[in-house]
Amino acid sequence: MSQAIYYINQNSSALIGSIPEQAINIPIGDVLNKETLLTSLAKVGSFPSYFSHNWDSAWDCLTDSDIKYLKIYVNEVEKINTEDFNVFKRIVEDAYNDFGKPQLWIIVASND
Repeated sequence: MSQAIYYINQNSSALIGSIPEQAINIPIGDVLNKETLLTSLAKVGSFPSYFSHNWDSAWDCLTDSDIKYLKIYVNEVEKINTEDFNVFKRIVEDAYNDFGKPQLWIIVASND
């Protein structure tokens, strides 16, 4: 695999099985926004105490970490701030382009 972000349909067991076992789940509750993304990412990534809960600091900590694979389930999120989610995805893409990590799997609801 040679891209930063993959979209996986929740009902596709073959595709779900393609997510690396080492992928760290970023838990999101009912609302996906900057606050929930950064808080969850910092927790699962064991970011250092100097993490400033902003996008620049997230990029710094991601690229300094050993995290290679992330996954996020958005199939049951009730409200997504698309602007914040797009910024997060750009951070992942930029980090991947510069350092070859991390890769992100986004699990989405089926269109059925």
